Amino acid sequence: MKYRKLGNSNLEVSALGLGCMGMSFSYQPMPDKNEMISLIHSAVDLGVTFFDTAEVYGPYTNEELVGEALTPYRNKIVIATKFGFKFEDGKQVGLDSRPEHIKEVCEASLKRLNIEVIDLFYQHRVDPNVPIEDVAGAVKELIQEGKVKHFGLSEAGTETIRRAHAVQPVTAVQSEYSMWWRKPEEELLLTLEELGIGFVPFSPLGKGFLTGSFDKNTKFESNDFRSIVPRFSPEALEVNQKFVDYVKKLAKRKNATPAQVALAWLLAQKSWIVPIPGTTKLSRLEENLQAVNLELTSEELSEINFEISKIEVIGARYPEALEKMTGR
Repeated sequence: MKYRKLGNSNLEVSALGLGCMGMSFSYQPMPDKNEMISLIHSAVDLGVTFFDTAEVYGPYTNEELVGEALTPYRNKIVIATKFGFKFEDGKQVGLDSRPEHIKEVCEASLKRLNIEVIDLFYQHRVDPNVPIEDVAGAVKELIQEGKVKHFGLSEAGTETIRRAHAVQPVTAVQSEYSMWWRKPEEELLLTLEELGIGFVPFSPLGKGFLTGSFDKNTKFESNDFRSIVPRFSPEALEVNQKFVDYVKKLAKRKNATPAQVALAWLLAQKSWIVPIPGTTKLSRLEENLQAVNLELTSEELSEINFEISKIEVIGARYPEALEKMTGR
């Protein structure tokens, strides 16, 4: 494994983290809890030190799973979790980043994760009803109290990031970024580089699309999140197949898998980028982690960028209601 620092902070983590959401949330069928604990243990054995969870995953059950699995390794690993949602009857019903709520979530997450301090505490989505300065101030107080080490933002826009960073330095920003979702390149990456903030791409494999596992005949269960994502409609999968065909061709040339190429491409963009691919299978975990050893030359990167920029991708990455929850 190789290791990276998130921006100008002293937070050093494995070059690839592990997104744990799918272990108890979003994708069906739900895997066995004990198998997932074993998978997390295997990740630690393979050198992974960065694990991503959130209170909303489940809700709550994912933090409990991650906490139970990582208790024996607490001094070796970094746990990131998130706040910012409102719940009623165990269901997420909106946003809530009021300072008093942030502190309540922190206390609850500490208990579920069985830890004394949260290594990286993200605001999961920007709350338009709470000034970001108040959010940053609340996390700053938690850092001063020794309950949180680092502050992060998820799906936040550059204006929000700057305002938050002025109150409490932001260690990392998490947003979607992959070979087939490159919007962060328009403005976000430049801002993060200027401010010395690390970047943690989620869905670095395009929610599985870049593994080459899907085609127009793929059917997603109704309780699988991808069933409501426009990019995964049969029509979109058929058109977007050209994209993954190119990645497969490139992977064959590099004697690698499409997933490894997609992750290596991300790692090559900036030295402070740490993708967090998720998986529930040991074979996929081992495959993904090999990407840290796959070198792409500058000539290859230029060719890839040229080729993928020519391929039209259709379908929004989120349903309209969720897309509105991204920050400005």
